Amino acid sequence: MALEILARARIKGMHCAACSARIERILRARDGIARADVNLAAESLEVVFDPDQDSAQAMAQAIADAGFEAVFDPPQGDGDASDPGAATLHLAISGMTCAACSARIERVLRATDGVAEASVNLATESAAVTYDPRVTRPAALLQLIVDAGFGAQAVSRAAALFEERRREAEARLRTQERELIPAFAFALPLLVLSMGHMLGLHLPAFLHPETSPATFALAQLALTLPVLWAGRGFYVRGFPALSRRAPNMDSLVAVGTGAAFLHSLWNTALILMGDMPTHRAHDLYYESAAVLLAMISLGKYLEARSRLKTTGAVRALLSLAPETATVLKDGALGPEEARLPAAEVSPGDTVLVRPGERLPVDGVVLSGAGGVDESMLTGESLPVAKGPGDRVAAGTLNGAGALTVRADKTGGDTMLARIVDMVQQAQGTKAPIANLADSISAVFVPAVMALAVLAGLGWLLAGAGAPFALKIFTAVLVIACPCAMGLATPMSIMVATGRGAQLGVLIKSGEALQAASDAGVVIFDKTGTLTFGKPELVEIFVAPGALLSEAELLALAAGAESRSEHPLAQAVLAAAKARGIAAPAPDAFQALLGLGIEAQVSGHVVRLGSSAYAGEAFASGVLGEAVSRMGEAGQTPLCLEVDGAPAAVLGVADTLRPEAPEVLAALKALGLHVVMLTGDNERTALAMAARAGITNIVAGVLPGGKAQVVATLRGEFAGTGRTVLMVGDGINDAPALAGADVGLAMGSGIDAAVESGDMVLLSGGLSGVLTALALSRAAMKNIRQNLFWAFAFNTIGIPVAAGLLYAFGGPTLNPMLAGTAMGLSSVTVVGNALRLRFFTPKP
Repeated sequence: MALEILARARIKGMHCAACSARIERILRARDGIARADVNLAAESLEVVFDPDQDSAQAMAQAIADAGFEAVFDPPQGDGDASDPGAATLHLAISGMTCAACSARIERVLRATDGVAEASVNLATESAAVTYDPRVTRPAALLQLIVDAGFGAQAVSRAAALFEERRREAEARLRTQERELIPAFAFALPLLVLSMGHMLGLHLPAFLHPETSPATFALAQLALTLPVLWAGRGFYVRGFPALSRRAPNMDSLVAVGTGAAFLHSLWNTALILMGDMPTHRAHDLYYESAAVLLAMISLGKYLEARSRLKTTGAVRALLSLAPETATVLKDGALGPEEARLPAAEVSPGDTVLVRPGERLPVDGVVLSGAGGVDESMLTGESLPVAKGPGDRVAAGTLNGAGALTVRADKTGGDTMLARIVDMVQQAQGTKAPIANLADSISAVFVPAVMALAVLAGLGWLLAGAGAPFALKIFTAVLVIACPCAMGLATPMSIMVATGRGAQLGVLIKSGEALQAASDAGVVIFDKTGTLTFGKPELVEIFVAPGALLSEAELLALAAGAESRSEHPLAQAVLAAAKARGIAAPAPDAFQALLGLGIEAQVSGHVVRLGSSAYAGEAFASGVLGEAVSRMGEAGQTPLCLEVDGAPAAVLGVADTLRPEAPEVLAALKALGLHVVMLTGDNERTALAMAARAGITNIVAGVLPGGKAQVVATLRGEFAGTGRTVLMVGDGINDAPALAGADVGLAMGSGIDAAVESGDMVLLSGGLSGVLTALALSRAAMKNIRQNLFWAFAFNTIGIPVAAGLLYAFGGPTLNPMLAGTAMGLSSVTVVGNALRLRFFTPKP
C-alpha cells in the first residue's frame, strides 16, 4: 500500500464555485492524488497524495497554470521531523522595507549556533525559525533581530497563520472599498443622465438625446470609463479564465458588461458619423454596464465583509492567550520575577499567575489555590477549584488566589493552540451534502453562457431586435451566480465549528457535523462517561453492637488502606480526608491479591475486603442483607472486621454523573435509541442503568468487544439514513470511537480526548452531547436553507432573465436589477450562515 500524506494550502484568486471546482478537477486528474477538496469560503485546499508520485511544489505549479495561487502550509507540529529535538519559533517582524531587509534577518539567524533554518516573509512581515532549544532560546533569537535594527515579537503558529489570513482578507476588503467609491461616484450620475429623460427629469438641452445626441453619448462614455477601470478586475480575471476554457463568475460579468459596452461604443461611433444619431442615442447601454459593475462590486464587498465575521470565533479563542507571562527565576536572594512574552516561555519554567490573569501555558499547579474560569474552553460557567497537583490549561482565567505553575506545554503545543488549529482545519473541510452543489458548479458557468447565447439568438430570430436580444443576453449572464451555491455549505460549517468551540464542543470536520445530525442511536460507555470513573465511598453500614463509632471505624479503615494503591482503597482514603478524619499509619500491613488487606492500626487488627474474604457473619443476618443490598445497588461492598469482630460494611461505587438521567431522557425524547456499554458484570450494570434511565445495556465487554457492538449496530441501521454515535472517554474506548459514524470523546482526559474522536466535548460533561447534536442539526438546517435559496434563485431568476415573463405579456428583467440580485444572493447566503454565531442550546 502506497504511503499517503495530507497537505493543506491556502488558495488565492478564487472568486466563485466554478473556480474551486476547476482546481479540484485539475488535482483529481493527477496521478497519486487520492482526495482533493477545495473550500471556497475558507479559501483552502485539503489534498491527500502519494509523495512518490506528486509533490506540493508540482501541485502548486499546476494550480498556478490554472490562474490561481496555492500556498502550502508547513508540516504540522513544531520543529523539523528529522530532528525530534528541534522547535519552531514564529515571529511577527516590523521595520522591514524591502527584500534586502528580509534577507539580512535570514543571514543573521542562520549564522547563529543552534538555528537549523530561518525563513522571513516580507509580504506578511513574519518569520519562522527552526532551532535547537538545547543550544539557544527564543529570547536570544529575538535580541539578534532587534540588534539588526528591526522589531520582533514571538507569536503562536496558529496566531501567525490566522493573522496572515486576516491581513490578506482586510487588504482585499480595503481594495474593494476603494474601488466602490469611484464606481458609484460615476455610475449614479450616469444613471440619472441616461434614464432621466424617460423619468420626466429636466435635462439641459446640450445633454438631451433629442437635441444633442453626440454630447449625450460622449458624456455617458466619459462617465462609464472610470467605472470600467474601477471594475477592471472582472475583466482581468474573467477573460483569461474564458480563454483557458474554464469560465467563472467573473467571465459571466465580463462578457455581459463587455457586450453592453461594446454595443454602446459602436453606436456612439455611428452617432459621431451622423448615422441616425437621434435613434442610436436611445440604443445606448452604458448605464447597464457601469451600474451593473457597481452593483456587483457592492455585493462582493458586502459578501467579503460578512465572510470576515466568520473568523470571530477563532479570533475570540486566540484572544484568550495572554501576550506576556511572569516567569520565576532563581536569584541570589530567592526567586525573581521576569516578565516575558508568553511565546518565549519554555517547558519546565515556573510561571506565576496572579488573580485576574489568564494562564499562558498548560501545566501543573505547584503551589497556591484558586478558582479557574474555564468557560471559554469548556462552556462551563462555574469556576473550577485548583490546587497543588491539578492541571491547568492556557487561556483559562485565574480567579481569587495566586498560582505558581510548572509549564508543561507552551506556544503551539498548548491545548488552546491545538483547539484553534483544529477549528481552522475543520472550517476548511466539506460535508457530503456539498457534493450536489459542487457537481452543479462544475458545469454551471458554461451552461449559463450557452443559455444566454440561445436566449439572445432566440429573441433575435423572433424579431425582437438586436437591442432587446442584447438586454436578454446580458441579464441571463449576470443574474446567474455560482457563488451562492459554492458558499452555501462551507459558510455554515465555518460558523458552526467556531460556535461549537465557544460552547465547549470541538467539531473536527464537516462530515462529522452532518453525520451527527442524522444520529439514530447513541452508545455510551459507562465508566468515565456516564459515571465520573472514580470510585467513591457512598455508604457505611455499622454493625449493630459495634464498640466503635462510624468516624472511628472509617479512621481505622483509612489507616489500613493507606498502604494500598487499589482504586477502592483510594476511595476510602478520599472519604476520610473529605470528613476531616486523619488516617493513622499502620504498624503492619499485608495485602491478599483479589481478596483484601490485613493491617495493625492504632493497636487494632483490621481486616478489610470482599465478602469472600470476610467471615461468616457477613454472609447472613443484617450484615449479609447489607452486603446483598449494596451489590444490587451497583456498589462494591467492603467488609470491615476489627479485632476479629464484624464492624461495618463500606459501600464503594462509581457515582453517576448528576446530569446523566436528564440528558438521557432528552435524547430519548428526540427519538434516539440509547445504549450503555460496560465491562462491568451484568448485576452492577443493571443497577447503574436503572439509576440512569437506560433499558438497553451490553455488559461484560472489553474494548475490542465494544467496537464489535458498534459495528453490529451500524449494520442494523445501514440503509436507514441514520448514523451511530459513540460517546466515550477517549482513552480505552478508542476502538469503539473510531468504529462509530461519529465518535464523541469526553474531554475529561484533555490531551487524549483532543486527539481522539470526531468531536470532543471539552467540558467533560454529558450536556455537551445535547449541545453537539443540537448544533449539528441547526447547522444542517442552515445549510439546507442556503442550498434551497441558492438553487431557487437560479431556477427562478435565469428563466425570468431569459424573457419568460415577457413572452406571456409580463415585464423584462433589467440587467442592472439582475446584477443587483446576483450580488445579494451571495450576501443572503452568508448572512443566513452568520445566524449560527448566536446559536444557543435549549436548557
